[in-house]
Amino acid sequence: MSSKTNQQWGGRFNEPTDAFVARFTASVEFDQRMYRQDIQGSVAHATMLTEAGVLTVAERDMIIQGLADIRADIEAGRFEWSIALEDVHMNIEAALTEKIGITGKKLHTGRSRNDQVATDIRLYLRDEIDLILLEITRLQQGLLGLAEQEADTIMPGFTHLQTAQPVTFGHHLMAWFEMLSRDYDRFLDTRKRVNIMPLGAAALAGTTYPIQRDITCKLLGFDTPAENSLDAVSDRDFAIEFCAASSILLMHMTRMSEELVLWTSAQFNFINLPDRFCTGSSIMPQKKNPDVPELVRGKSGRVYGHLFSLLTLMKSQPLAYNKDNQEDKEPLFDTIDTVKGCLRAYADMVPALESRKEYMREAALRGFSTATDLADYLVRKGMPFRDAHEVVGKSVAYGIETGKDLGEMSLAELQKFSDTIGDDIFDVLTLEGSVAARNHIGGTAPDQVRAAVKRGQEKLTQRG
Repeated sequence: MSSKTNQQWGGRFNEPTDAFVARFTASVEFDQRMYRQDIQGSVAHATMLTEAGVLTVAERDMIIQGLADIRADIEAGRFEWSIALEDVHMNIEAALTEKIGITGKKLHTGRSRNDQVATDIRLYLRDEIDLILLEITRLQQGLLGLAEQEADTIMPGFTHLQTAQPVTFGHHLMAWFEMLSRDYDRFLDTRKRVNIMPLGAAALAGTTYPIQRDITCKLLGFDTPAENSLDAVSDRDFAIEFCAASSILLMHMTRMSEELVLWTSAQFNFINLPDRFCTGSSIMPQKKNPDVPELVRGKSGRVYGHLFSLLTLMKSQPLAYNKDNQEDKEPLFDTIDTVKGCLRAYADMVPALESRKEYMREAALRGFSTATDLADYLVRKGMPFRDAHEVVGKSVAYGIETGKDLGEMSLAELQKFSDTIGDDIFDVLTLEGSVAARNHIGGTAPDQVRAAVKRGQEKLTQRG
């Protein structure tokens, strides 16, 4: 039989698999990255089979030692992966049988590749989510350090990319921190649904062997076994949800990237990126290109694409497992790699950002950024807000005509629009006065930025 086709499933076949079909249907070239999780699951399964009386203690020990030797071979680069054996599971099982003989063939008792691969993917994704959570935390730590350092640095805040009101650079950085906090929570929540064990569902209906799923569940660190065998082997919601969380994270990172690209331009000149995170031009010697933010911005597209790929993959699939599901791995694996790479780049780069305070301040002085402060001043003097709004609008129009910002006008000029304005107005129209006045939780005042940084540090500490 082995000369005809794969001996691990080919008993009913009369001719070998076509060579092209074997390559076309094989997944070992990309699923071999799950070898640790496959071996981890097999060790737990063998341990459970011994408790259930299916394997002897001696057989269990032979299997576990054989799997340990195979893992060592893989990690030393001595293992030969075979496309003929299709996937990571059968490659490892065949190697085990070759090492320890007929006992190796007993390992697959009470399970199927369907529940085996579903278990491996969940174990693998769980490990990767844990690494992603660590990288998000590392990026947030960098943001906290920079925000504290820049708590007093004044820059223009924008709406519609037009100067709106003065803010502090530290406050702006803490907005990024909040985005990432939500991302962290989304991945943590996704992890809960990843951490459900399919093992024991077998092909689709469970098994007749006296398996004890609570044993493998505990050994593998799952929260609970999957409740329904049909759903257990065919569910890929957790992978879709992971890609959705990844897409939102990358969307946030594109917003950061867009601002970094703008801020490093000569037109803004708000920040400097260290040379090690930039590249030059082959023809224009003066160029310093912000390639890391640009590339992160671009990589969002592939992650969004993987989300739609998985949604389309699962659309209309009847229960239970179908070969279509093999197509889940490459989008999932590439999403993992892309997210980890983007986070690593930003976690390394963000703490090294250098602000150009003088350019930020100069930009905040342009565009009538303290106009709302003038309106608030008039309201505090007893003027209805809508009337104050009109007064300030006329003042701004005058400023556009004369080329003067509000803070550059004389008292006499300002009083042309309202005699309610007194000489105390210049305390209000300063940039420092404007940001300091917003001294409440969530506001841009330097003291509030430092308080937000402290709360952020406490939040990260609580994560452990």
